[in-house]
Amino acid sequence: MEELDDVTVSVLNGSPPVSPRTSTPVVKKTLQLPSPPQYVIYTDTELELARKHHFEMACTGREGESAMSKELRCRLMSMYSYLQKRILNVKTPQKRQGPRPERSSSTKRRHIDFSLSDQGEDYDADSSGGSTIFLPPGSSSEDDRSVDKDSLATQARHYKTLQEMYKKPKPNQDAVCQILDLEFQARRAFIDSDILKEEDRLAKIFEAYPCFKDLHHVMDELRRILHKDNSKFLDEVKKRWADFSSMVQFYGVWRKVLKPPMSLGAVESNIALFRALPTLFPSQSAPPKKMGQASEALLHVLQPTEEPAIYLQKRTLFSPVLVFDGSRCLLAIGNTPVTTFAKEELGEGLLYLMGYYYTLHFTYPKCVATLLSVIQTEVLQDSIHERDTTGSYKRAMAEWNTFIKK
Repeated sequence: MEELDDVTVSVLNGSPPVSPRTSTPVVKKTLQLPSPPQYVIYTDTELELARKHHFEMACTGREGESAMSKELRCRLMSMYSYLQKRILNVKTPQKRQGPRPERSSSTKRRHIDFSLSDQGEDYDADSSGGSTIFLPPGSSSEDDRSVDKDSLATQARHYKTLQEMYKKPKPNQDAVCQILDLEFQARRAFIDSDILKEEDRLAKIFEAYPCFKDLHHVMDELRRILHKDNSKFLDEVKKRWADFSSMVQFYGVWRKVLKPPMSLGAVESNIALFRALPTLFPSQSAPPKKMGQASEALLHVLQPTEEPAIYLQKRTLFSPVLVFDGSRCLLAIGNTPVTTFAKEELGEGLLYLMGYYYTLHFTYPKCVATLLSVIQTEVLQDSIHERDTTGSYKRAMAEWNTFIKK
């Protein structure tokens, strides 16, 4: 019997015919990776090495030669963007400026010039006034605000660096000076503002800037405020003070307030000068009754049985003062002792007082306001506003100019 084929068997069984089987060709697929690869999986160690290599190349301007994957580039850019946002988000508190003596406000500052605004009829010429902000002509306020924001953010980082320096037992004083130069604008905005209560003012400033317990930094701050770019300013001030005090000695003898300086030693002569100055350049306001003489606002000479701590507790003026015990000088502010210096420097003690008046932004006591205004204009060569030229100041300057022109 003949063998039935598959079609015949399908018909006999009543099922549809089955077509003959054909083979399907197999297509092989291969994945072509780009060279260099677009994405690479890095271990942590490899990632750190790749970053280091890229930045080393970038430092020499050859970052284009660094074969970097897109993943690594994205990670680096994300890290940079994150850090940039963190830096730009650093803000210092915006504080209002408040009362202060009318002194120079460093007209050379680049963006903001702090100077006093006009006062109403109730203005007291022996006290200080408010302040306002002037933008340089032709400047864009939006651009200035943007630049100031970046500048203040940078200065905030400088201030943090300064704080870290003073956590060390002996901070590098040259480095401190450099940081104070860089952080000047933000610091003056903080100190000159009226956000600090009068009773907390000194403690808060010293807490923020312990460097100002050092006379060197105080006098350097005086230079920054008046002539920031003049490195010889303090030497020039000391020279003018020596000439001024020498002429005042003869002025005092002429006014019969001082004895001829030849009969006194250096220390005694300086003490006599301190006591005579408020008389030679008098103010309209009398000193507080408990204080006695107006010169007590400048210098107090301790009696042999007198304790400096007890004297300071009884002091009524919250202003800088020198306390001399015969061997050393103590500089105090209000009831708080700040620093000491040798008696040989007593002759420059009044300059130290002026340094603290400027640095800590104190108002002149009314009983010596005329004298300190004269030193401000004649020695520091810092002009005062017309409204601060009181009748007593004008009379004192007229008599002084008459004498020196003889």
